[in-house]
Amino acid sequence: MAESAACPAFQLGRPRYDQSCFTGRLRHFLDVIDPRTLFVSESRLNESDRCAALGSTEDQTGHHSPRHREKIFMPFRMSGYVPFGTPIVVGLLLPNQTLGSTVFWQWLNQSHNACVNFSNRNATKPTPVSRFVQGYLGAVSSAVSIAVGLNVMIQKAQRLSPATRLMVQRFIPFPAVASANICNVGLMRHNELAEGIDVLDANGNVVGSSKIAAKHAIIETALTRVVLPMPILVFPPMIMAFLEKFPLLQTHRRLVLPLHSLVCLVAFGLALPVAISLFPQMSQIDVSKLEPEIAMATDSKVVTYNKGL
Repeated sequence: MAESAACPAFQLGRPRYDQSCFTGRLRHFLDVIDPRTLFVSESRLNESDRCAALGSTEDQTGHHSPRHREKIFMPFRMSGYVPFGTPIVVGLLLPNQTLGSTVFWQWLNQSHNACVNFSNRNATKPTPVSRFVQGYLGAVSSAVSIAVGLNVMIQKAQRLSPATRLMVQRFIPFPAVASANICNVGLMRHNELAEGIDVLDANGNVVGSSKIAAKHAIIETALTRVVLPMPILVFPPMIMAFLEKFPLLQTHRRLVLPLHSLVCLVAFGLALPVAISLFPQMSQIDVSKLEPEIAMATDSKVVTYNKGL
């Protein structure tokens, strides 16, 4: 029987779908972020781990971070990003934010992002706890300062009507979160820039540690973190501004928060797989673009590196 394109043959250690095209990566990451994997039993996880130890570098349960076998705490897995991150998104987009609430939700969001970035980094090199703390403090400080600064600017804008000011405030979380996300990725994974990450030849053998490859990996990951909050923090305010004009929501204000949460959940669920599918997790780079010592260590013209998630 001919192999179905919709259900390709299983190959140990290889993604099920073609990772050279966006569609294949999207289908792959839809499996990776599937929240149902959060409920995989411990025995099933151990069984998958034993199978992976035989030669697989990929665990479809999403319970392990790239390139090492440590179990990731549930809220920090990619499969837990949407269910655990959605309440934070709802908090970020609540209207009539005070200074205290702005600081709290930005702190909580960047704390969650920092742990997700750290847990899903390229883990071929150990990261000191001090680097994690420095990156965490820098990411949180940048998010809070940007969000508070923008809020203060809006409050001082005398020409804006109260309705316009409220609408503009709803969009403040996006530039604050997008800017802080770049800082978050760079700071949480700064150790990779200092130590480099492993690059592999066509046979999967490590041929060296490259700081240039690490730079590419972090830039690619940072770009996904800019794209990710765009639909999550821009579309829900627009949708809710439209829906709140309906008489049903005007007379039943209790329905606004549940509906808002549902809109955020859908936006988050659609944005995450699209954003992380922009670049292959196992990316390739020409040896000629890397350090001379790596070019001398292999005959391959192209090597592969794990950019992390």
